[in-house]
Amino acid sequence: MRRRPVVGVLVVGAGIAGLTTALSLHAVGWREVRVIDAAVRLRPVGAGLNVLPNAVRELDALGLLEELSRVSVSTAELRYYHRGGDLILREPRGAEAGYRWPQLSIHRGPLQAVLLDAVRARLGAGAVTTGLRVVDLDRRADGRWRVVAAGPSGAREVLETDVLIGADGIRSAVRELLHPDHPGPRRRMGLTIYRGTADRAPFSGGRTMVVGGDEERKAVVYPLTEAAPGGTAVVNWAVVVPTPQDAEGIVDWNQPVPASVFVDQLAGWRFADVDVVDLIRGSDQVLEYPMADIDPLDTWSVGTATLVGDAAHAMVPMGSNGATQSVLDARAMAHHLAAVDDPAAALTAYDRLRRPAVTRIQRANREYGPEAVVNLAHRAAPDGFDEQSPPFSRRELRELIDGYAEICGFDVAAVNAGTPFGSTTG
Repeated sequence: MRRRPVVGVLVVGAGIAGLTTALSLHAVGWREVRVIDAAVRLRPVGAGLNVLPNAVRELDALGLLEELSRVSVSTAELRYYHRGGDLILREPRGAEAGYRWPQLSIHRGPLQAVLLDAVRARLGAGAVTTGLRVVDLDRRADGRWRVVAAGPSGAREVLETDVLIGADGIRSAVRELLHPDHPGPRRRMGLTIYRGTADRAPFSGGRTMVVGGDEERKAVVYPLTEAAPGGTAVVNWAVVVPTPQDAEGIVDWNQPVPASVFVDQLAGWRFADVDVVDLIRGSDQVLEYPMADIDPLDTWSVGTATLVGDAAHAMVPMGSNGATQSVLDARAMAHHLAAVDDPAAALTAYDRLRRPAVTRIQRANREYGPEAVVNLAHRAAPDGFDEQSPPFSRRELRELIDGYAEICGFDVAAVNAGTPFGSTTG
């Protein structure tokens, strides 16, 4: 990699997208990179997620796979069930499906911690500053950005940067300032998500992900840790149920609620050796989230500023693609900045590559992504079916799943060809 000119980059947001962006920029030769985050303290919030092999490939290229493997589960299989417990379909995942890289099931907190430790080790202990919330920005005549951030006390700090990267999530302040006419996050599909984790004995071999339900309600269950012999594992669950008609707007994310708000709707749900209600009742905490995303933007980039991750394309959580696409954004954006001397032209090229592809995924997720196979099975047999002679064809199911994989660029051969973005840790 040829020596790059000294260009300062400010990354707003120290989540998965922002930290992967900082590491990706470091890997291609940037050293003047600073990350700020509105949180006074970065804490392990949220619940589990899946990182698909195409993104694990990129994290491996950044030298992080060994550490991530210690705090995650390599998912081996995905099973889809009818709400009555009938098996709709099972398919191998990750290495078992022929990928060179695994699919990782991991809690958001440990994933963020691994990324944060790597950023501080490679870019310096002071590379990440917390407690700074972006409240204003403007583009100077020379193309640089003047960013105004407020500290916990309300005191303002002015930051100047050559390149500005908004990685500050679904409620992005950077997106709002760059695109003031965009409506921001909206509820979708008349649904609400409840999430939690519980300690329990391993199920279905200890590396299986389960998705089951009907057209209105779904449950997703998978382990986040390996269990010692005879011990328990941390199991993540997420349940989607219809939103009450009187619920309007979006109040907040990560709101604790009692399981009694929704759990009776899942009475009798058992998928193989997973009793869904029992799992939920065994959780220490239940968190409520709106089913929300943002409308696709016409552009992510404005001059030498752009967006990555949920700030650019927050999507409803179908198909395990949110974190995956954030990682791919970060790697692609850094690759273009390394390949093109003019940062504005580089970010335009990044925008043209990534935005149309991710917009297709956003729209597919609003149609339930691969989880539409559960809808199909329920429509065909609302009261259940004989697994040996189901009232739907395997071809129909495969068309749905393979079509979604094609939209996501999830082809085994393409992923296994290796990263197009370079494999150096800087």
